[in-house]
Amino acid sequence: MRLVLDTNVFISGVFFSGPPYQVLEAWRDGRFELVISDEILTEYRRVSDTLAAQFPGVDLAPILDLVAREADLIQAPNLSEQVCVDPDDDKFLACALAGNTGIIVSGDRHLLQVKGYRGIEVCRPREFVDLYLKDNL
Repeated sequence: MRLVLDTNVFISGVFFSGPPYQVLEAWRDGRFELVISDEILTEYRRVSDTLAAQFPGVDLAPILDLVAREADLIQAPNLSEQVCVDPDDDKFLACALAGNTGIIVSGDRHLLQVKGYRGIEVCRPREFVDLYLKDNL
């Protein structure tokens, strides 16, 4: 299985327990392949830098290096039209399409509103855990 994680799920999974953490743990355990684009990795890094500035003890460089090494980093062309109300969220759909990924895990309401776009399932972290990981936790 291949999937895309939005930035909030990724960051929440690093810092907190609960479903986002369970999703990252499943990736670490090789239960799915994480697919990212340059734009998504850049956003992960930007948010990480912001957190590091706010909380001096926070260093996400090791996990970001792991993601850059282990995830399937693909080139995702921009969508031909805006799909999400927030155009910044379109990069997750573009990545899913270019990476032949059928699932985006997100809590973002704009992404959740376009569930089903070109066959892409957008599900919340809890929903993903319950549907895809629950039997193997």
